[in-house]
Amino acid sequence: MDTKPVTFKRPSLEQSAGFDRTVIDYIQNAAAHGLYEIRGLGAKRKLPHFDDLVFLAGSLSRYPLEGYREKCVTKTVLGTRFAKKPIELDIPITIAGMSFGALSANVKEALGRAATEMGTSTTTGDGGMTQEERGSSKTLVYQCLPSRYGFNPDDVRRADAIEVVIGQGAKPGGGGMLLGQKVNPRVAKMRTLPQGVDQRSACRHPDWTGPDDLAIKIQELRELTDWEKPIYVKVGATRTFNDVKLAVHSGADVVVVDGMQGGTAATQTCFIEHVGIPTLAAVRQAVDALEDLNMKGKVQLIVSGGIRSGPDVAKALAMGADAVAIGQGILIALGCNAETYIQNGEHHSAIESYDALGTAPGFCHHCHTGKCPVGVTTQDAILEQRLQPDVGARRVKNYLQTMNMELTTIARACGKQNVHHLEREDLVALTLEAAAMARIPLAGTSWIPGHNGF
Repeated sequence: MDTKPVTFKRPSLEQSAGFDRTVIDYIQNAAAHGLYEIRGLGAKRKLPHFDDLVFLAGSLSRYPLEGYREKCVTKTVLGTRFAKKPIELDIPITIAGMSFGALSANVKEALGRAATEMGTSTTTGDGGMTQEERGSSKTLVYQCLPSRYGFNPDDVRRADAIEVVIGQGAKPGGGGMLLGQKVNPRVAKMRTLPQGVDQRSACRHPDWTGPDDLAIKIQELRELTDWEKPIYVKVGATRTFNDVKLAVHSGADVVVVDGMQGGTAATQTCFIEHVGIPTLAAVRQAVDALEDLNMKGKVQLIVSGGIRSGPDVAKALAMGADAVAIGQGILIALGCNAETYIQNGEHHSAIESYDALGTAPGFCHHCHTGKCPVGVTTQDAILEQRLQPDVGARRVKNYLQTMNMELTTIARACGKQNVHHLEREDLVALTLEAAAMARIPLAGTSWIPGHNGF
C-alpha cells in the first residue's frame, strides 16, 4: 500500500527562555573579546517598583482636599539632628550627585539654575566642585567619595551640606569609572590625573574601613565646617537595614539610600543588572531601621534609584522617606535619548550621531563614550554646546515643577495638607512581590505576604 512521505513542519522561531537573543549576544561577545560590557544609565530588566503600588484616595471614609483652593505644604527640612544650619527646601525633590566629568560644565550650571529656581538642592558628584555649579546653586551638597578626586576642604566649607558616599545603587561594592575619552585637560587638572587615561575610583574609602572609622570621619567634617553643615551618608541598597543603622550610629544627620534602579555614568553591566536590591524593598528596610532605633523624624531619609514622576515621589514619601533624589530622570529632562537638541531656539536632528554610536534615540546608554548626541554626558568641546545652560535649566525646572504638582495633587486627594503626612495606610499593592517587599496590603485585602500569620 502506498503511503505518503512523512513531512515535518519547520521549527518555529521560538526563543529559549534561558538563552534568549540577549544572552546569546552576551556569550558571543564575551567569547570574541574576553571583556565585560561597560555602559551608562541603569538597570534595563523589569523590577518590582513604585508602579506596583496605588493610592487609596479620599471618598466617603476619607475627606479629600480641594486641589485649587486648599494649601498643601511641600517644605522639607534636612539635617535637624546635629547641624547648626539644616537645609530648608521648598520641595522634597532633590538632584542627585552627578559629577563634572560624567556631565559637562554646561549641564552642571543648568542643574544649579533649575534647582535654585525650584528652591531645592543639587549635588556635586565625584571630581570636585565647579565654579559654574557653585555659582548657580543656592543649595549645593558636596560629595566625599572613596576616590577623593578633586576633594578640597575649602570647597567643603563653601557647600551647604556634605554627603559621604559609601556606595551607589547601580554599583554597590564597586568603584566608579570615567573612561579616558572624557578626561579632558580640565577634568584631569581637577582630579590630578593624566589627560586621556581611564579613571577607576576605589570601591571603599582609603582612610577608614568600618562604622567606627566613619564616625571619626564625620567628626572631622563637622569640625571642618564648625558643625554648621548637615552630614549625609549615602549607601547603595544591599544590606539596607544594617547599613542604615550603622550610618545613624556613626552620626549621620541624613541617610541616602540608592536602589538598584539608580543610574551610573559608567560601570559593568553585571553590576547594573545583578547587584543590589530594588528601591521598593530598600526604602521599607531603611524606614524599619530608623523606626527600630526610634530615630524616624530625627534622622531624615532620602530615597533614590529610579524615581521618575510625581506619583513615584508621593509613594516614596508615603512609605516613610523625607525626600527623594533624582539622577536619570534629570538627564532625560535635559534631552538624554531625545531625537533632537536645541541650539539658538531651533531643534536639530541628532539621529546621525546616534547612528555613529550604533544606537538610536530611546535606546542609548553610551554615556561612558563621551560622544553623547545631545551634549549631556560629554566633555567634547563641540558636542557639549548642544546643551546650553538656559535651555537645560528651563527643561529641568519644568520637570521638577510638574512632579511637584503631581505630588501635591495626590496628597490632596488623600486628604493631606502636607505631603509629609502621606503614610503607608494610603497605599495598597497590585502584586504579591510588591506587597511583600513594601510590607503593604495586597489591593482589596488586608493580607501582607509573609505577615498576618502566613
